[in-house]
Amino acid sequence: MIQVREKRSAKQPRSIFKNGSMRPIAFRLMSGFLLVIVIISVVFGGVGTRLIGARIVAEAQANVRRDLNAAREIYGTNLANILHSVRATADRFYLREALEAGDLNRIAAELARTRTKEELDVLTVTDASGVVLIRAANPRLVGDEQHGDEFVKAVIEWREPVAATSILSADELRLESPILAERAYVEFVETPRARERPETEETAGMMLKAAAPVFASDQRLIGIVYGGVLLNRRFEIVDKIKQTVFEDLQYEDKDIGTATIFQDDVRISTNVRNQDDTRAIGTRVTEEVYNQVVREGGQWIARAYVVNNWYISAYEPIRNIDGAIIGILYVGILEEPYLDIQKRSTMLFVAMALIGAALAVALSYFISRRISIPINQLVSASREVASGNLDAKVTVRSDRELAELADAFNSMASALRARDEKVKEFAKKRIMESERLAIVGQLAADVAHEINNPLQGIVTYSHMLLEKVEPDTPMGDKISKIAHQASRCTNIIRGLLDFSRQHKPHKRSARIKPVLHECVSLVENQALFHNIDIVKNFDEELPKVVIDPSQVEQVFMNMIINAAEAMDGNGRLTLTTRYDQFENAVEVDFADTGHGISEQNMERIFDPFFTTKEVGHGTGLGLAISFGIVMEHNGSISVDSEVGVGTTFTVRFPVNSDEGNTKNE
Repeated sequence: MIQVREKRSAKQPRSIFKNGSMRPIAFRLMSGFLLVIVIISVVFGGVGTRLIGARIVAEAQANVRRDLNAAREIYGTNLANILHSVRATADRFYLREALEAGDLNRIAAELARTRTKEELDVLTVTDASGVVLIRAANPRLVGDEQHGDEFVKAVIEWREPVAATSILSADELRLESPILAERAYVEFVETPRARERPETEETAGMMLKAAAPVFASDQRLIGIVYGGVLLNRRFEIVDKIKQTVFEDLQYEDKDIGTATIFQDDVRISTNVRNQDDTRAIGTRVTEEVYNQVVREGGQWIARAYVVNNWYISAYEPIRNIDGAIIGILYVGILEEPYLDIQKRSTMLFVAMALIGAALAVALSYFISRRISIPINQLVSASREVASGNLDAKVTVRSDRELAELADAFNSMASALRARDEKVKEFAKKRIMESERLAIVGQLAADVAHEINNPLQGIVTYSHMLLEKVEPDTPMGDKISKIAHQASRCTNIIRGLLDFSRQHKPHKRSARIKPVLHECVSLVENQALFHNIDIVKNFDEELPKVVIDPSQVEQVFMNMIINAAEAMDGNGRLTLTTRYDQFENAVEVDFADTGHGISEQNMERIFDPFFTTKEVGHGTGLGLAISFGIVMEHNGSISVDSEVGVGTTFTVRFPVNSDEGNTKNE
């Protein structure tokens, strides 16, 4: 296949620097190492920082969870102490004797001393039906019925002591003591992130309350004792939690730990401070915490905004005797120390990463130098080899791989030097042979030209003699042989002259189909084609091509006659034309059903004077001349053959040929 294309210059690589110099290998290795170091440092720095932060937060949450457990124990212990005091009071013999005798005046003073000693806000005695007999905190108000009180009802029903947290209305507190109603009153303080409430104040109070039965000697219920501590503005519990759990530690003049008791969502007892250092009574919990703890009944253990700062916080619900949620118990650790620890850890981590990166850069520089120096030596030696110095050598005394590369380079240079010598010797021989062949070719052309004239005479006179001699005589037979052999010599000489003096084609825009029709019309009536079925598969939409019709007709005639001879005048010849849109070329197939071409002959079929025909039936120049004509048209010839099946020759002409070749020369 012949393809003639304009040779394009290779695109020069763009230089990296303005002066056109390329970056050295050491710089590129350093850049690669540095990029890897930066990526690894950033990735592991980010991951490490996140892990450190997550670990610190997880540790803080675990600590605050333990603190909440401790706060719950302290809260429960206070409730248990109240239950113990109330139960001990109910079990005293003087109270039993007074209730049995109906003489309560002599025990009022004793109950008042007990209330003061046990630090109870409420200590009240009722009869077995719940009618108040004695109020130690408000002795003048007796006789009201408390059988609707949930604790009194529980004792009457269960005949056992009970204790829980309870909400008392303002009226209930006034019955026990007017002072308690005043303590319970709280005005709401506007708090960021708190839920919307129509109320602006709280008048009820939250109390740790216990009740116990009083039995007669015959185990008959003769009275009930109940008592309690109002949590509103009473700070012993929250301060004890702070002291016990957080040990009153401070960070930058701020309490690290805080504790709070909420009534619903309002702080009624707390050591969380406002900006003016007062206790944040009346401030409220955030809405998200309220929804999680009060409405859903779960714990909240996470960071939360508390009044004016962020805390790692833990909240859990406080329930009454019936299990309903009436408040929240809170402990929290100031987030700021953990954030500072996280910042310091992150800075330390980053500093270590930077130090590691600096050490890695120094190490990479050392490694890159060890690699780049031998590579630069190889580059210099390669340039010398490229410039023609095949004696260049490289000596590397470093890494094994680079040493092997240097040995391979030296071996390559030696092989190139040896091959160069062989190529020079071969080229010298080929040049001498080409010169000799050129001389022989010129001589052959001259000899052929000189011989052609006498041969024409021999052919002419031999035919004239044949006309005068009887054809069946011995003399006629000899003259016929002379004429035949002289004609054969004339054909050989003519082919040799055509091959040696191929002229430039006179190209013009033309269609392939008429040329093929002309060729078929010239041969279809010849005796050789009488038993050959010629099938025409012509594409009617073929574009024009730029060709010399007379030369192309010569090519097509040669292909058709060769196909007929390959089939011994009996078979099918299929002529097919088509347009290849991908190659933008017109193709013509000459497919015969002849004996085919063997593999060993396929590579020689276009060689001059090579033929597979019997002696006297071909010169071996037809395909060689056709090959040259197609090449002059920037086209190609390809062959596909199978022995015993047939052969297909495909001639291809480009549609867009060089317009400069269309001019007659």
